[in-house]
Amino acid sequence: MDWGRAVDLYCERTDPSFWAEPFNAVTNAAFLIAALAAFVRWRRGGAKDWSVLALIVVTAAIGVGSFIFHTVATSGAAKFDTIPIAVFIYGYLLFALRRFHNLSLLVSLGILLAFSAFNYAEAMIVPRGALNGSHAYLPALAALVAVAWPMRRHEAGRWLFAAAATLAVSLTFRSIDMAVCDVLPLGTHFLWHSLNGLALYLLLRAAMVGRVRVQGPP
Repeated sequence: MDWGRAVDLYCERTDPSFWAEPFNAVTNAAFLIAALAAFVRWRRGGAKDWSVLALIVVTAAIGVGSFIFHTVATSGAAKFDTIPIAVFIYGYLLFALRRFHNLSLLVSLGILLAFSAFNYAEAMIVPRGALNGSHAYLPALAALVAVAWPMRRHEAGRWLFAAAATLAVSLTFRSIDMAVCDVLPLGTHFLWHSLNGLALYLLLRAAMVGRVRVQGPP
């Protein structure tokens, strides 16, 4: 792979210069704000849940990595964007299965492996440009809803559903970015960043609720 190859994937970028995507770059502050707000709440809650702290750190890393990608805009820089996102998705799923659904580590890892296989199959079957690349996040959205549904009567479940709804809207904005260039040269990818920052904060709020005793249907 040519790590230095320039990447132009978004409506706002019109040349390969560092500051060609100012809105897409600056709105990554939403992830840093989400991480800071969650960290403050984590400290006030006793600062003892290290799993949650790790998720907060990864949230901040997403903001930094995405900023690098939307400024440097090369194939190599894209890894700074995609790797922290993948770490958060898989890390949060493992966290949720263990914390909210009280599954054993072995069962949780098995589900994680199945989720990974499904993601791989989806990437092989669905054309790369579908939904402007947003199709890659649909399995994560589906997993979030699946995790939240048995918890719908609990506070953490409500936070998770709020995050899922926010993510669905943000995915819509990500999907239409290139399609609206003619009428909106700025594009809509910056709204993906802004709303995703909110979605991650809602997920972190759910994580800080504590253990949930999930019961079957009455």
